[in-house]
Amino acid sequence: MRISIIIPVFNEQATIAEVLARVLAVDLDKQVIVVDDGSTDGTSELLEEWGTRQPDWVTVRRHAKNQGKGVAVRTGLAEVTGDCVIIQDGDLEYDPRDYSRLLAPLIEGQARVVFGSRLLGNNPRMFFAQRVGNVVLTWLTNLLYGASLTDMETCYKLFARDVVAGMTLTSDRFNVEPELTAKVLRQGLDIVEVPIAYTGRTYADGKKINGRDFLSAVWTLIRFRF
Repeated sequence: MRISIIIPVFNEQATIAEVLARVLAVDLDKQVIVVDDGSTDGTSELLEEWGTRQPDWVTVRRHAKNQGKGVAVRTGLAEVTGDCVIIQDGDLEYDPRDYSRLLAPLIEGQARVVFGSRLLGNNPRMFFAQRVGNVVLTWLTNLLYGASLTDMETCYKLFARDVVAGMTLTSDRFNVEPELTAKVLRQGLDIVEVPIAYTGRTYADGKKINGRDFLSAVWTLIRFRF
């Protein structure tokens, strides 16, 4: 089974090289799609140099200006050729070695959508405000959609390609996460969760999601339910 890995990147010069090294080191049949969302910190130059040395199963795309994670994900989805697709952030919070764990339910025919839950993992390094926000959003998701998730906001969402191939996404920022979840659940698909590793970072380290994104996620969940 070939996995397509979409990596949206915005101003991640300090971490993107290590993320890419970890992704490429994973021993899977894979396609890597890096979408530079208008970086201004030297990430673009790093990716341009890096891209010239990579095999033909690596694709690098660049937006002229920053448009948001949702737009970058849509750009990546347009390039997907694998049997399944996963989103990988350009920081070091998530570990690509967990791909195999996420793929197992798909390969075994147990699910067409698999989420990597940070809260099922072993004591994830998640800051208090982030944990509270995630618990509230996950609770709201379960309430509105009759689900039983533990971590709706996880970046590690793995989809069989046909699940997202015909999906029209409209969210431009981080609210692409609740939109993807809402549209999967509206299709009546079950989401299997597996535990993953997680090491959260601070705003000083470059974390970008904020209170505005929390409110946007709430509205997104309500809007796509009704």
